[in-house]
Amino acid sequence: MNKRKTISIKDVAKESGSSLTTVSLVLNERDHRISPATRERVLETAHRLGYRPNRLAQGLQSRRSSLIAIMVPQLRHAFADVYFGELISAIHDCANRSGYKILLEVAHPEFVRNRLYLELFDRNFVDGLLCLGVTNKDIYLRDLAEAGHAMIVVNNYLPAQKLNFVRCDYLDAGRIAADYLLGLGHRRIGLIHGAPEVQTSLDLRKGFQQALTAGDVKLPESCVEDGLYTEEGGEAAARRLIERQPQITAILAGNDKMAIGAVTGLKDLGKRVPEDVSVIGCDDIHPAGYCDPPLTTVHTPIYELGRRACERLLELIEGRVDQVREVHPVNMTVRKSACPPRPR
Repeated sequence: MNKRKTISIKDVAKESGSSLTTVSLVLNERDHRISPATRERVLETAHRLGYRPNRLAQGLQSRRSSLIAIMVPQLRHAFADVYFGELISAIHDCANRSGYKILLEVAHPEFVRNRLYLELFDRNFVDGLLCLGVTNKDIYLRDLAEAGHAMIVVNNYLPAQKLNFVRCDYLDAGRIAADYLLGLGHRRIGLIHGAPEVQTSLDLRKGFQQALTAGDVKLPESCVEDGLYTEEGGEAAARRLIERQPQITAILAGNDKMAIGAVTGLKDLGKRVPEDVSVIGCDDIHPAGYCDPPLTTVHTPIYELGRRACERLLELIEGRVDQVREVHPVNMTVRKSACPPRPR
């Protein structure tokens, strides 16, 4: 079989009746002095011939790679995780529409210890970096900020460091969840939180406690458990809470995976959800609407957050903004896993 001929810029110039300079300016979007008719003729010809630009050559000219990196923590099956998957899908869709490709990196100990995150920029592998799953322990990220690299922390922030971020308002998420449970009439309430080194997890707990205190309800340490952000952790945490505090009538879990696990743990203890114990989650991942019962949860716009983070990163790369400090609102999604407590 004959190989398909690679269409070059010379072919576009010859076919459109334009000079190489004119075609180059149009295809590289530096055509402000070229007439609309000529521009349209060049673009139509390039499309008709099936011209594909040489991205490597373009990168050498602009000193950009047209690649952005997504860095995730070293977790079991991180790329298969529903939460990370939603963010990565949104970032990919946005980057693809803007002509960028995606590089996936895992922040394993050796990667951090050898400062390979800096090599991503020093060797011009990528133009920007989006950091997912960041914790307060990730102080190495300040190296990127101090070097002036385009980088954004996605759905978290580090109060002690001046890093760019795009995140949801988890302080308000905690308040909304507490107000909802108080409104149903619950007064004996438990909390299953995520990792304490994650700032948004601390914000969620703080907002939750503030609203409970305003409603004259206490949240003692005996009613708080760490669910490790996993289904297994949520199941074990719910068991410990009920075995220690059997009077609990409602539980907030810091994410939907822990909430789904908590429902399983409660059922294994013979508790009905929501008749005996109400459960609400946070994030509103897709499976939340299809568990038994469908999960009432605080909706955080994860896909929108990923898309927005990518858009803002591209603005940093192109010099349209100097910093990013963006907080997105949250709201309640009511389903069937929470109801008023039954009389005792």
